[in-house]
Amino acid sequence: MCYMLDVRRMQVLRAVVTSGSVTAAAAHLGYTPSAVSQQVAALEKEAGIALLERAGRGVRPTAAGRLLTGHAAVISQHVASAETALADLRAGRTGRLTVRYFASVGPTLLAPAVARLRRDHPGVTVEPRLSGAEDPEPEVAEGRADLAVVVRRPGEGARAGVRLVRLRDDAYRVVLPVGHPLAARRAVDLADLAGEPWVGSEPPGPCLEPIAAACAAAGFSPRYAATSEDYATAQAFVAAGLGVGLIPRLGLGARHPGVVVRRVRRPEPIRTIHAAVREVSATEPVLRALVDALLAG
Repeated sequence: MCYMLDVRRMQVLRAVVTSGSVTAAAAHLGYTPSAVSQQVAALEKEAGIALLERAGRGVRPTAAGRLLTGHAAVISQHVASAETALADLRAGRTGRLTVRYFASVGPTLLAPAVARLRRDHPGVTVEPRLSGAEDPEPEVAEGRADLAVVVRRPGEGARAGVRLVRLRDDAYRVVLPVGHPLAARRAVDLADLAGEPWVGSEPPGPCLEPIAAACAAAGFSPRYAATSEDYATAQAFVAAGLGVGLIPRLGLGARHPGVVVRRVRRPEPIRTIHAAVREVSATEPVLRALVDALLAG
C-alpha cells in the first residue's frame, strides 16, 4: 500500500497528542473542534489505521499515532529550518554566487567587488571562474552562472532572459617603448600610429572591435608585427622594440619598466564593460549587492 500522508494533517495530529484533547488542540491551532476532528479522521483514512483512542475525557495516540506524531515533530523542525534558511537568503545573509569574468577585470574590478561583498555579506559564498574563449552570457541565460562580466558594443542588447548592467567604460591607452618620439607627448593622436608596427594585445572579439573601429575612423588598419593575448607579454614586446600597442586601462595595473603609457585621442578607443545577470534573479539581494560593488569599483 502506498501512503500519501498530508503533512498539515500530521501537524494537527501532533497538536492533539501534545495537548491530549481535541478541544485544547483546536484552541491552540485556532480551529474549531469539528475541524480538528475532521483533519484527524482524514489522516486516519490516508494511513488506513486508527491514530487516536479515547482516554477518559481526552484522547491518546495509538502506536500508529505515536509513530506519526514523532515524524510530524521532525517535519516541523525541518520546515522551521527551511523557513529560517529562506529568510536568510531573502535578506542576503546567505547564498552562493557563481561568477564568470575575463582576465583583465579579475584583479582590478572583480576582486575588490568580491572583497566588499564578503565584508558586507560574510555568509555569502562567491565562486569566480575565468571565462574561456566562449561568450559566458549563455551560461547566465541557462542558469549555470549567476553573473558574467562581459564586453558589449554600444547599443548591443542581451539575449532573452538576461539583463545587461553597464559597469564602466574602459578606455585604451597607447603603450610605447621608452625613448619613442611620441613618448614626449601627453596625448597621442591615433593617426600618428598609422605608420608604426603594432603589437596586438586582444583576441578577435568584442575587445578588439573598438580598436579596429577607431583605427578605421582614423584612416588606417594596424600592421601587426607581433601578437599576444596577455597584456604583460604585450608590454614586454613593446619594451623590446617590436612595435606599439593599445591596452585598456584596466589591463595596465602592472606596468613594464620599459614602456610609457599615453592617452589616445581622435578617436579614443573604448570598450564598454557590463554585468550580465538573469532577469528573474536581478533583484535578489546578494546578486544586487555584487552588482552594486562592481559599480562602486
